[in-house]
Amino acid sequence: MTEQATLKPIKPFLKIPVGSEPYIEGLRCESCQAVFFETHLACPKCTTHDSLKPSKLSNTGKLHVYSIVHRSMPGIPVPYVSAIVDLDGGGTLKSNLINVDPDPKKIEFGMAVEIVFNVAAQKDKEGNEYLAYQFQPRS
Repeated sequence: MTEQATLKPIKPFLKIPVGSEPYIEGLRCESCQAVFFETHLACPKCTTHDSLKPSKLSNTGKLHVYSIVHRSMPGIPVPYVSAIVDLDGGGTLKSNLINVDPDPKKIEFGMAVEIVFNVAAQKDKEGNEYLAYQFQPRS
């Protein structure tokens, strides 16, 4: 009997609770409130030891910077918008900005965006699908 394929997070900070909506989890320093996505023995900002605690982060934020990509790997449709977003309440993530024309006249720095969770196009060799995230303009 084979195991049933499952949905896996594409990044370790993407959490998929059973029976609930996925979310992004960071490590928030209890001393200075800085947010990180990788484990540290001390806070890289304020150097307080043992102060980083798991924290559910916001699904909304503001576009910090973007790049319109016109050339990519074979099979990747171009142009697309690669973006860095500052999440409301702390944390900075990179992903693609979707549901917007890849035209600088239609994209504004600081525009309000939200995270969209979706299943990635690729599967692993066992047939498992991956949950990914992207950003889209907030309505």
